[in-house]
Amino acid sequence: MGEKKESNSSSTNPSDCFKPFISPSPITSFNPVQRYPKIDKTAFVSQFTSVIGDVTIRNNVYVAPNVSIRADEGTPFYIGSNTNLQDGVILHGLLNKKISIGKKRYSIFIGNEVTIAHGALVHGPCYIGDKVFVGFKAIVYNAIVEKGAFISYNAVVTNGVRIPPNRFVPPGAHIDSQEKADALSPVPKDSKEFAHEVQRVNQEFPASYHLLCGKYRCSCGFAHD
Repeated sequence: MGEKKESNSSSTNPSDCFKPFISPSPITSFNPVQRYPKIDKTAFVSQFTSVIGDVTIRNNVYVAPNVSIRADEGTPFYIGSNTNLQDGVILHGLLNKKISIGKKRYSIFIGNEVTIAHGALVHGPCYIGDKVFVGFKAIVYNAIVEKGAFISYNAVVTNGVRIPPNRFVPPGAHIDSQEKADALSPVPKDSKEFAHEVQRVNQEFPASYHLLCGKYRCSCGFAHD
C-alpha cells in the first residue's frame, strides 16, 4: 500500500470511491517539505479514512472507517504492529511539541498491540506504550501512557502526566496531575481480559478486509462477485 501510488491513483476500479484518502502533508511555512505516509502492505486502512503526512503504519494494523490521522501540524506519527484504531478516532498534534523515543522525536507515538476505541482523541505530544487500551471517547493529550495501562470510556489524560504501567483510569476520570496518575489502581482482571479479546478480534481484520476489498463493490458499499 504505497503512499505516493495511492495518492496519485487513476484506477477505474468501481471500488475507488471507497478508498481512503492518503496524501502527503501540505506545504506550509512551518512544514515546508512534503512528507508521505509509509504504510505496511499488511496493514488495512478503511474507506472514508484520511492519512496525511509523515505517518508510519506498521504491519497488521487495522484502521477502521472514518478515522483521521493528520500529521500536517505536529509530526511525525508512528503506529506500531497489531494496533487497531477504531471508527471515528482522531490523531492530530501541536506544532513543535514532541516526545523523544530513543534518538527520534515524535508528535504521536503509539506502540504495538494498542487499541484506540471508537471516537477517541489522541493529540500530540503523546506517547502510548505497548498493549495500552484507550476507551470510547477518551482523550489523551500531552501525556505519556506506559505499557499495559487501561484508559476507560470518557476519561481524560492530560497536562503532561505519566500513567505508570498496568494502571487503570476509571470511566470519566480526569487525570491531570501526576499525583492523580500515581494513585491509580492496577488494571482489574476483567478489564485485562476485555482488552485482550478486543485485540484478538481486531488482529484478524487486516487480512480479512484485504480479501473482502479484492472484490468489486456496488454503490451501497457491499462486496459482491
